[in-house]
Amino acid sequence: MAKLKEVSKKQDILSSGHRLCAGCGASIAVRQILSACDDPVVVASATGCLEVATTIYPYTSWRSSFIHNAFENAAATISGVEAMYQSLKKQGKIDKEMKFIAFGGDGGTYDIGLQSLSGALERGHDFVYVCYDNEAYMNTGIQRSSATPRGVWTTTSPCGEVIPGKTQYRKDLTGIIAAHKIPYVAQASIWRWSDLIDKAHKAFYTKGPAFLNVLSPCPRGWRFPSEKTIKMAKLSVQTNFWPLYEVENGKWKLNYKPKERKPVTEWMEPQGRYKNALRPENKQLVEEIQKDIDDNWERLLILCGEK
Repeated sequence: MAKLKEVSKKQDILSSGHRLCAGCGASIAVRQILSACDDPVVVASATGCLEVATTIYPYTSWRSSFIHNAFENAAATISGVEAMYQSLKKQGKIDKEMKFIAFGGDGGTYDIGLQSLSGALERGHDFVYVCYDNEAYMNTGIQRSSATPRGVWTTTSPCGEVIPGKTQYRKDLTGIIAAHKIPYVAQASIWRWSDLIDKAHKAFYTKGPAFLNVLSPCPRGWRFPSEKTIKMAKLSVQTNFWPLYEVENGKWKLNYKPKERKPVTEWMEPQGRYKNALRPENKQLVEEIQKDIDDNWERLLILCGEK
């Protein structure tokens, strides 16, 4: 289990001074994850909030090798670098241990980067892929993605008298990645920092591809005060909106079970993007969202051998 005293002594690979928004969940996730790596690391990042705010020319916030690639090909880029590293090791031209990690938002992972990611996982490259899931295309104007929950306002799923925000449910990306039968897959939260760091360490030191899906609360897009980021991450877990689990060599394991399951409305109410969905006339919509969360939770309990 990760120990706070030990983690606090490590130098951050992502330094302060970047231009991510106050309260951004992505920077918290990145710092926690990279603290779990004990070897030199090569970082690739898809175009998105994380990249544009940390590598504004001629400055960089990264104390590591860093590759900026296109929106859709972070996994292809890092898998190519990892393949070259393996070749150089075989040739005796490099002998030190190195780790490889790619970061992408939900737009570059759930959507236009899914093909690249799926291919890299199928080929079996030894790397970690992290999705910092802020549930929309935040960098380009808060447009909906396939990670955007049902009932949410975005600039491309606006709320009105006829349509109360996004009409579709979010994609189960973690389940899709688990279906690739790779060695390690996990869903994590910045609220449970020790759990996230432990999962990141497993991901780095598992031979073969590993995947982490981390919910990244976004004050700007979700419409909540920037000081409430960790609270939002906590509520997402306590309401079972974002359950914490891992799939290690095909075995599903639940990492956290709320003692008292909170209703999904406690997660929705602090967020301005749900304002329209919470109106009295949309009561049925909220009930359907709650039922979907409950059904997914019951399914997860079965997969994890809890029922």
